[in-house]
Amino acid sequence: MIVNTRGIPFRYMFSKVRAEVAIVTVIGLIFNAFTYLLNDRLPDMPLGVPAFLGTAISILLSFKMSQSYERWWEARKVWGSIVNDSRSLIVQLQSYLGKDEQSVIGEIGHRQIAWCYALGDTLRGLNPLTRDTGCLTPNEVAELSSLSNKPLAIMQRQALSIKSLADRDALNVFYRVQLDQTIVRLIDSMGKAERINSTVFPVTYRLFLHGAIYLFLITLSIAIQDVSPIFEIPLLVLISALFFLAEKTAYNLQDPFRNRPSDTPVTAIARTIEINIRELLGEPNIPDPLKPRTFFLL
Repeated sequence: MIVNTRGIPFRYMFSKVRAEVAIVTVIGLIFNAFTYLLNDRLPDMPLGVPAFLGTAISILLSFKMSQSYERWWEARKVWGSIVNDSRSLIVQLQSYLGKDEQSVIGEIGHRQIAWCYALGDTLRGLNPLTRDTGCLTPNEVAELSSLSNKPLAIMQRQALSIKSLADRDALNVFYRVQLDQTIVRLIDSMGKAERINSTVFPVTYRLFLHGAIYLFLITLSIAIQDVSPIFEIPLLVLISALFFLAEKTAYNLQDPFRNRPSDTPVTAIARTIEINIRELLGEPNIPDPLKPRTFFLL
């Protein structure tokens, strides 16, 4: 997640549109030479044509930005629910169980920390077992290594631990129902995040938008054929850069789990959950919150 708008380096923004800017420069040079050589044969292009295309592109960009931000915000709300339910799980256990079950509460709390990190890494296509949180036992790591959905397997162990408590009468029926509901909400949040991650934004929409931007630049280049190339080419590049930068911003927001600066900061959220759970467990060594990397927080 980008957290410092003033510190965004120019090279980061330019890297997002440099390919498109190069194409626009070539297109501008070609059509400038084309209009210069065939000036007497070309009909006049009224400025209303590129103005109409520019308005249509602005509407399409606004729609895409709105839809992309909605996906990003939904992902953020999902992880907000994960924060709340992770805290609730430990608080419920501490209020339902006696002092002789503190080791079990600690075990479930550490497993919950590992689940949060594992879910974030899995959504980003990373191997969650390479992150050394110290919250899983070697046997658990070995068992998880052969499974495809590691966060689901961790949550299964959480449910089995609660079942074990109920089987030996450490939990009454009402308390178990409450804990089961919390586990179900956590699994439901995991499913929502996986749905967002696997749902592809229509590729044809982006291709159509790119084509419309290039068509707009071609018509604008013909319409302002009387302008000197010294001013025309930079003008085309500037206008195109603004359009393409807005499109790339929407493109990055539409996929909030791609390990990019614009991501939902799942690792930072998992660290917050870790801090909260360790404090609830009364542990002495509490990690610090994650700090932004220059201008973004992962």
